[in-house]
Amino acid sequence: MLLAKSDLARQSLAGKIGLVLAAAALITLGAKIQVPFWPVPMTLQTLAVLVIAAGLGPRLGLAAMGAYLAAGLAGLPVFAGSPERGIGLAYLAGPTTGFLIGMALAMVVTGALAQGRGLGMRALAMLAGTVAIYGAGLVWLSAFVPSDRLLAVGVAPFLLGDMVKIGLGALLLEAGSRLRR
Repeated sequence: MLLAKSDLARQSLAGKIGLVLAAAALITLGAKIQVPFWPVPMTLQTLAVLVIAAGLGPRLGLAAMGAYLAAGLAGLPVFAGSPERGIGLAYLAGPTTGFLIGMALAMVVTGALAQGRGLGMRALAMLAGTVAIYGAGLVWLSAFVPSDRLLAVGVAPFLLGDMVKIGLGALLLEAGSRLRR
């Protein structure tokens, strides 16, 4: 999925739509895959978001996240924990919506910072995207969790897994870059 800016520019509209839909499907797949991890199981959703953002850039990445959110809003069970935790508006009324909004922000932040960069800068771009996810997520989560528990509930259990995903994502992008050469 790692495409050079010149490759993206040459893509037809149909090709770009195909990339966006494939990326939205990858986000869905990442949301559904749970990996046993400590202290909480992790999904691969943020890994998919960060790799898509860094690989496709901010515009196509945001379009993919928009397609994913639209599918979820329409009632398709694309979100992590759906349909068990609800679908459509019922799901989006819950505590994790801010993190989904943060993922849209991460598409822009990571996509803009990672373009044309090497391994280290891509990893930093993904770290910045992760901060955007946490920031928006915590703002929304504050309506559901007391402020003195916010970091313990919304950040601490996920930090280690997110650092692993940033490292893995940066390595996947680097491998993709090398394969293209």
